[in-house]
Amino acid sequence: MSAVDRYEVRLARSDDDLLAAQRLRYQVFVAELGADGPLVDHKAGLERDEFDDFFDHLILVDPSLDPERRDHVVGVYRLLTCDRMAEMGRFYSEDEYDLGPLKATGRRLLELGRSCIHPDHRGGMGMFHLWNALSDYILARDIEILFGTASFHGTDTVALAQPLSFLWHNHLAPEALRVVAHGVGAAQMRLLEPDQIDLGAAMGGIPALIKAYLRLGGFVGDGAFVDSAFNTTDVCLVMDTARMSAKHRNFYTRSRSLG
Repeated sequence: MSAVDRYEVRLARSDDDLLAAQRLRYQVFVAELGADGPLVDHKAGLERDEFDDFFDHLILVDPSLDPERRDHVVGVYRLLTCDRMAEMGRFYSEDEYDLGPLKATGRRLLELGRSCIHPDHRGGMGMFHLWNALSDYILARDIEILFGTASFHGTDTVALAQPLSFLWHNHLAPEALRVVAHGVGAAQMRLLEPDQIDLGAAMGGIPALIKAYLRLGGFVGDGAFVDSAFNTTDVCLVMDTARMSAKHRNFYTRSRSLG
């Protein structure tokens, strides 16, 4: 099997699929990055929460691995449409951000989260396949606005002043889509003025996933959120498909390019 066709990407369709996704999330978010939570099962090695039953789980499967051992899922995206949100009553990221501006648009929303790849499968075609499948998912459901939190490792916002300030000054969402951090974890992003920002340090400190969303025309909400349980500092990314340039729109028209 070639590197190109090594993977299968699909929605989770069994308990084994979901448990394997939760096991991968445990390996990445808990064991690797130090996260925790009230429903994390350390004995079984599962990262889970009360939202899992309402989300679709887009999984990257390595067919050479055994589903019965629940190690066949090597990448995952968790997806919640506005339709399914009505069943849950709220979006996951509403604990961190006021999503009122997005809800007020009346447009079709999709929340993205819990994106991760197994360490052995990073740097290759895995994320490429996940994003292509995400494109299909978005097109099939006529999604107009994507959003979700993305994380910096660690909870020291002063140490993250360069990238956070750069994002605020250069990629702040337009007012109509500008979600705002709230709650006890809310923190300022504008920690430095433009003349204090070192572009190399700022860009070097931005995780690859956030950079990818920015290349697609994404914005950030106003304010970061310090998630002590997950040992992260989060920003809320917002992407309006109608505002994308022709280059960025290729992502949604099956160009099979990340822009």
